[in-house]
Amino acid sequence: MTLRWSTRPKGSTWGDFGPDDELGRLNLLTPEKVLQGVAEVREGLTFCLSLPLDLPGGNVLNPRRHPPKITPTVRANGRPNMLFPVCEEVEGATDVICDDRAVIHLQYSTQWDSLAHVGSLYDADESGLRPTFYNGFRGGHDIVGPTQAGEEGPSRAKRLGVERLAEKGMQGRAVMIDLRAHLGDAKTRVGYDTLSRILAADGVVIEPGDMVCLHTGYAEHLIAMGGRPDPDRIHDLCAGLDGRDQKILDWITRTGLCALIADNYAVESYPAGPRPTGIECCATLPLHEHCLFKLGVNLGELWHLTPLADWLRARGRSRFLLTAPPLRLPGAVGSPATPIATV
Repeated sequence: MTLRWSTRPKGSTWGDFGPDDELGRLNLLTPEKVLQGVAEVREGLTFCLSLPLDLPGGNVLNPRRHPPKITPTVRANGRPNMLFPVCEEVEGATDVICDDRAVIHLQYSTQWDSLAHVGSLYDADESGLRPTFYNGFRGGHDIVGPTQAGEEGPSRAKRLGVERLAEKGMQGRAVMIDLRAHLGDAKTRVGYDTLSRILAADGVVIEPGDMVCLHTGYAEHLIAMGGRPDPDRIHDLCAGLDGRDQKILDWITRTGLCALIADNYAVESYPAGPRPTGIECCATLPLHEHCLFKLGVNLGELWHLTPLADWLRARGRSRFLLTAPPLRLPGAVGSPATPIATV
């Protein structure tokens, strides 16, 4: 089989799981990891880790993403299919029907990023810089859609779509890192030295195949704002990983974690810090590039982690069973999720 690339990015996992692999580090989410997650269940308590999907509210966080709109389906006669008495069509029927549809921006609220969400301009085969994604899959061939203003048509990730996560199941052992307990709610760019001190202080251990959750408290603030986020505050809250810190990226590589999740907007601090000295071109989302493009590590954003994090901290625990499949929506680059933690 001919590889799509002759030179893989430095520090990437391209090819490590096979030439056509679309799972990346999810290959480490094995049946043994599921059993390790099940072994963390002691109380049988569950926590919903999703925000209501109409939060954050408005489009202050991202002007391109908007809240979902729910409307009724329409019957053949044009009447909305809501509180519809079937006796109008079938004599003697007692049914009353409600049926609806949703228009939803898939990465508006609690979400998974697929590996097709962020790629990089990369020369994989000495043919020049081209939009390229994990394991050498190509923009315009494997990930397609309109690219010019006024151009119409569907978009589709023929490879690396979010349905791969759904098929995998996204169930296994997860580990909570409680940044908020140590750093509070001030906006903080978390580098490796700070992170390692927090891990040591809380006795948190991460092993290959674990899903890692970062609790910052950000989602709790969104809930408190009640769907009307304050534009003067929303971008100045809570912790995020410093994607410009090479030691943070090395830590993600070294731990073998298979997914990285946070209750903030982008997992990493955004906007990222200044470009490294002497480098003219680099990613605006360096942690996204490292995880999605190089390693094949899926990212979860805007999860609601505070109740679970507080419960775990009160009991000196950091591990739990996580079940978090996205929608099995072929071709999508991201998806809402309703993650469930069981402790």
